Parts: sequence; structure tokens; C-alpha cells
Amino acid sequence: MPPSRSLPLRALIALADVAVAAFVIGIELLRPLYRPLYEALSRLTLVRRLEAGVARLPRFAILALLAVPFLGVEPLKLVGVVWIAEGRPGRGLALLAGAYLVSFVLVERIYHAGRAKLLTIGWFAVAIGFAARVRGALLAYARATRAWGMAAATARRVRALLRRLIARAA
Repeated sequence: MPPSRSLPLRALIALADVAVAAFVIGIELLRPLYRPLYEALSRLTLVRRLEAGVARLPRFAILALLAVPFLGVEPLKLVGVVWIAEGRPGRGLALLAGAYLVSFVLVERIYHAGRAKLLTIGWFAVAIGFAARVRGALLAYARATRAWGMAAATARRVRALLRRLIARAA
């Protein structure tokens, strides 16, 4: 970071870096939890038909449609935080988890269906490229840490244990 930037600006940029890193790493850690639901939904005939309909839309209509989950779900996330603050952590966390899940699944399906047309929008393609580079760099950094290695080894052991338990039950 250039030394000509003021201390408050450098602190704000550092805080933004930490927030983005936490978000990306959090999504990567949660992906195995929501991925099976996402894959099951993507095989449904209704979902495939909806995706085909999205793919036929003009690119800016797809972009507008991509905003809908954010507009509908973001207020629910705020309600979840309020409930947690009011002393109802179970209800608040459940609402937050559900809202994030719905948001991830809907946004991912809409993006998947309209990706080709969305990437014809210049600024959108640049933003997606930047986000992909940031995500890749953060994941490379995280995967190089000892903590990631330990977590991956633990996950492998848990999967092996589950496979043995399932094989015994069958």
C-alpha cells in the first residue's frame, strides 16, 4: 500500500481486506454443506425449465433478475441479526442460515443460467474477473496455511469414518 495514503484510509482498506477474506473463506467452508442441496435442485425438471427461461432473457433482464434474491433476502438477514440482539439467538441464527442458503442457491442458479449473456456486459465481466482473482488468491493463501491442512485432514478422517459407518449399516 502506498505510504502517501492516510492512516484512516489504510485502516479502512485493511478492514475491507479482512472482511472480504473472511467472506470468501466462509463461503468455501460452507460450500460442502449447501452443495448437495444445490446439486439436487439443479436436477429438478422445474429448475431446468426456469434456467432455460432465464437463459432466453436479454442480458440486462438477467442482471435485474440476479438482483431479486438480494432485495428479498437481505432484509431477512437484518431481521435475523435483530433477533439475535434481542436474545433469540436460535431463531436469529436459523433465519440467517436460511436466508444465506436461499440467497446462495438462487443467485448461483440464476448466474449459471445467464452467465454467458451477463459476461457480455463489460463492467460486469471486469467485476467477475476481479472477484475470481481475489477469490483464487485468498484460497491459495488459506490452503497454504497449517490450519487449512489440519482442517482438510480432519475432514478426510470424518468422511472415512462416515463411509465405514454407512458400509456397516448396509
